[in-house]
Amino acid sequence: MTAPGTFTSRPPPLAEDDDQRWWFVLDPVLIITVLLITAMGAVLVFSATRGSATPLEPVDHSFLERQVAFVVLGLIATVFAAHLSVRSIRAWIPAAYVGLLLLLGGLLLFGENVRGIRAWYSFAGFSFQPSEPGKVILIVVLAAALSVEEVRTKRLLVGLGLAALPAFLILRQPDVGTILVYVVIVAAMISMSGVKLRFIAGLAVIAVAVVVVIFQSDVLEKFQEDRLQTFFLDQEELVALGPEAVRAAFNVEQSQIAIGNGGLFGQGLFQGSQTRSNLVPEQQTDFIFSVAGEELGFRGAGLLLGLYALMLFRIWRIAVRATDSFDRLLTIGVMAMFLFQAFQSAGMTMGMMPVTGIPLPLVSYGGSSMLTSMVALGLVMGVYRRRFDFLERS
Repeated sequence: MTAPGTFTSRPPPLAEDDDQRWWFVLDPVLIITVLLITAMGAVLVFSATRGSATPLEPVDHSFLERQVAFVVLGLIATVFAAHLSVRSIRAWIPAAYVGLLLLLGGLLLFGENVRGIRAWYSFAGFSFQPSEPGKVILIVVLAAALSVEEVRTKRLLVGLGLAALPAFLILRQPDVGTILVYVVIVAAMISMSGVKLRFIAGLAVIAVAVVVVIFQSDVLEKFQEDRLQTFFLDQEELVALGPEAVRAAFNVEQSQIAIGNGGLFGQGLFQGSQTRSNLVPEQQTDFIFSVAGEELGFRGAGLLLGLYALMLFRIWRIAVRATDSFDRLLTIGVMAMFLFQAFQSAGMTMGMMPVTGIPLPLVSYGGSSMLTSMVALGLVMGVYRRRFDFLERS
């Protein structure tokens, strides 16, 4: 018995003249949705970093300028990725995978140490996080490994092994948030690859056991453990753990206050009291959804989540209509990445999920995350394009 929800049907047939209409090779709804999300993200980043805007402290445009530059570079990368053929993608897999392992391994020696975590290369005022593009590389690698008529035990073990190597190097940094994203990507792609249900059940048990062992070991830094424990413990228990745990709980509390201040309609763009006072930590990256909640209110934050929902629906629609298993699995992996990151990032600002430092895709400040998201979307748009590519399909 195979996993439910796997793709077995062919995509809907195409009209004879579809290849004569250039707009059929684009998904305009997906493109417009992505542009709206990135536009909202740039405004929120500016609001979170502009400063108090007083004569003594003028408006800071540096973060906005960098974010816009990241978006422009990301759009160029999207166009490039969308035009890649399956043959080109497969040809680059070995080099990309080996390069990822080398970059992740190099972090343990040359990476910048931030609170005990080595996840970034820093140079000329910029930072690069290899585990971000590693998400896309992992998706492509697994799509190639699992895109067969029947995924047998040997093939499944190969796929798991290919995912385990970069995951192990990321765990050595250690970066809990990225590890969780990798786990979700692997779980989603395996579940949709036609693997027998007994294998999925066995892997789920193993995954839970591994997570428990990691949390009970000395792998994680103290502040990472405190972040996770604040989600499960009450105030008295947190005080007993020490000041780091109390500080982690305070950060989440400030984020919840900011979102609560927004109410239904928000305090107004650039008018958020918590945001302007910098009371929410990392409000331009990890906690940027709190800026949307405070300044745009439930209406604006709900609009942002609605745009994510529409984007995910269009990605799912592309997966359903893909012409082969490689394209379907690739699209499912991208959808799983976006779905989990958006849910986790927004949820932790409201206290619904533990704090893990996962950025809100296409919104949070950062070049590595933006470029990764844009390349992933470009690959999805390439899947949509290949459905209408009569020469390649024949």
